[in-house]
Amino acid sequence: MIRSGLGVAIIVGLTACAPQMPEAGSIVTAQQPPKAAAISGNSGVDAFHQSIAVFDSHLDTPALFHTPDYLFTARGSFEEDGTHVDLPRMNEGGLDGGFWVIFTRQGPMDEASYAAARTHGLMRQTAIREFAAKYHDEVALAFSADDVPGILADGKKVVFQSMENSYPLGTDVSLLEHFYIGGLRMIAPVHFATNQFADSATDINQPYDGLSPLGKELVREANRLGLLLDGSHAADTVVRDMMALSTTPIILSHTGATAIYDHPRNIGDDLLLELAENGGVIQMNIFGGYLEQLVPSPERQAALEVLNEEYGSNPAEMDEATLAAWFAARQELNAEFPAPRSTYEKFMEHTYHVLDLIGPDHVGISGDWDGGGGVDGMSDVSMLQKITRDLLDAGYTRDDVVKIWGGNMMRLGKAAEEGRESPLLSPNVLN
Repeated sequence: MIRSGLGVAIIVGLTACAPQMPEAGSIVTAQQPPKAAAISGNSGVDAFHQSIAVFDSHLDTPALFHTPDYLFTARGSFEEDGTHVDLPRMNEGGLDGGFWVIFTRQGPMDEASYAAARTHGLMRQTAIREFAAKYHDEVALAFSADDVPGILADGKKVVFQSMENSYPLGTDVSLLEHFYIGGLRMIAPVHFATNQFADSATDINQPYDGLSPLGKELVREANRLGLLLDGSHAADTVVRDMMALSTTPIILSHTGATAIYDHPRNIGDDLLLELAENGGVIQMNIFGGYLEQLVPSPERQAALEVLNEEYGSNPAEMDEATLAAWFAARQELNAEFPAPRSTYEKFMEHTYHVLDLIGPDHVGISGDWDGGGGVDGMSDVSMLQKITRDLLDAGYTRDDVVKIWGGNMMRLGKAAEEGRESPLLSPNVLN
């Protein structure tokens, strides 16, 4: 049986500023005739999952690329090394790639800090391109939706680039051109703390009541370049500003439902309905701290208090040496006193709620892998087929599942590309 609410057809009326787009999921299915043939000829659910394009919109794995022990082609283990993503586990879970993240932690808003952040952002983008070059037999950079079918036909994983936190741009949004040339195709204005572009959902300091004037410039420049806009981590007022200003629909690349757990990082039903009416998509986040209230053990809480006394409680305010020492100490603490974890069932509760509310044309999946994601029952990307099984058991169609696993995200990316006005190109090799 279809879960309650899904029998009602949802008529999506795009706003005046959003162009008419192809039907959800049409891009992915049209791009992959070999996989489509496999779907129709195979009744096994796991085989079906392996046959379709499965994408994640927020992979934090680039943070590992310059660590000495990380090897993409070797199977890791979350229980042993804390990682979520590598080639063997991607193959096991049927993950075909997605958006690999250029993340920069928020710091002070002054010229010296902007310069340091810019350097960090450029280095992280370089690391992604170096990764693609090093493992060229296994992965390939993607610069448009049209690149995807060829990459998959070659048996490779898809590497799009996104930016989480636009802090590296400083006060000059024209720098976005440089990142675009390097391959950037999705951008989120803000992270945990309010910055020069927007109010953060998790910061009590919200001076702009939405986007700042510079943030509005950022949205316009992203539209001009053909970048997909990501409202994750942004305050609700920012999300509304982005939808009102953007000429193409926006995405929430890793977000949960306030109705299930009232956390500032999650999004309420009223805004979800607005997102759907605008043609947008929410990618459901497999991040335990945003799925439910998690209470640490007394022993862990005491150890955390000692850690905070020694290093402080805000990593954004630490210098590099202190941050490294804090991180090492935090890893030891986590090993001795593990953090409480949410469950796969709670993640699916969030997912079903949003699907019931706005329908499968506006929902996707993102694990926040290697960025804190994972729950009991889904510890890494090797287990993604479990979601497909449960969606089908709940009454969603195979076409619905194709949309959820990448069709909706690709639709938005295609719309952003088609709306761009810039003539800039991204070469495979940067001279």
